Amino acid sequence: MSSPLPPAHAPVATALGGLLALAGAMGIGRFVYTPILPFMTEGVPLSPAEGGLIASANFLGYLIGALLAALPGLPGQQRTWLLAALAVSGVTGMGMAGSGGIAAFAVLRFVSGLASAFVFVFATALVLDRLARAGRPSLSALHFSGVGLGISLSALLIAGLSAAGSDWRGLWLFSGGVTLALLAAVGLLRRGAGAVPSRPASAPDAPPMPAAVIRLILAYGLFGLGYVVTATFVSVIARSNPALASAETLVWLAVGLSAAPSILIWNRIAARISAARAFALAAALEAAGVVLSVTTGSPLGILLAAALLGGTFMGITALGLIEARRQAAGDPRRLLAAMTASFGLGQMLGPSLAGYAADATGSFLLPSLAAATCLVLSGALMLWPADKAG
Repeated sequence: MSSPLPPAHAPVATALGGLLALAGAMGIGRFVYTPILPFMTEGVPLSPAEGGLIASANFLGYLIGALLAALPGLPGQQRTWLLAALAVSGVTGMGMAGSGGIAAFAVLRFVSGLASAFVFVFATALVLDRLARAGRPSLSALHFSGVGLGISLSALLIAGLSAAGSDWRGLWLFSGGVTLALLAAVGLLRRGAGAVPSRPASAPDAPPMPAAVIRLILAYGLFGLGYVVTATFVSVIARSNPALASAETLVWLAVGLSAAPSILIWNRIAARISAARAFALAAALEAAGVVLSVTTGSPLGILLAAALLGGTFMGITALGLIEARRQAAGDPRRLLAAMTASFGLGQMLGPSLAGYAADATGSFLLPSLAAATCLVLSGALMLWPADKAG
């Protein structure tokens, strides 16, 4: 066994472990479906409604996983659950390469979503708690940047493999393999940090949620519904428009590259104007990007839309979860899970509704406008006047 890391290095190793975990289970395991979807649409083939249904199965798994992660009697250590879930994410990704039916795709993506929720809830609760106890909360930006870095890595992986002639099966096989490689790296980085119980032995009952917390949870759910249409179909949107074809391979990379530094940027904005106003501003910018993605006719326009999506969705995610941890009494995992479940419900509904609407109307214009409206409403809830009582 390796010796414990020096105290000065432990917070950085903790944040890096979280970064790699989110890169594997979220940036690749969860979001690689977006750049692979155009290849599946042509190669399987899949209709927009079928593609949306498979995406919704993944998000249903994410929702159920968030609820299961909040169970008070869950045995074992957070680290054990985290590593096991990350392994499942890699295996189910590779399993997509051996599947050829809609039902099998949906089951695999459901299990993958379940695993990604476990990774996100356990990794975030563990990392934020340890960084807070070490007096290094600013390192949370490093942890959350893993999603953007994973998206960037997946974009480069898919672009390189497709240029080399790989079909959709090969894309899934290699993507799952990369997640398993990241699992090994997470295990090595986290080994010296020590074990932490997944839940205190006698956790107090959760206090009644004030109206501000309820609004936060609702806003987070609307955000999940609002961002997911573009996050699922932006590569398909680019491929379906001949004028945007030259930008297709760069669209998902633009999302990832803009997402990676976004947490740090939005944390600094929040320090100046408050987390609630930063959340609302990011939601408004993201709504603009969602609308632009279906109204632009230029490669530059679709890349700007992708950058607006990437530059905001992880910032909103982090702002919401950090605020949830601030408002939580005691163990934050219950409220973090409630936030993740609300988010999961919104993003579960989005792809299916958008896919069926696209089949019915022939484009993603209508569902994208509806998604942008959800984002505006999400920001408005965050700007609601603070409760007077207290």
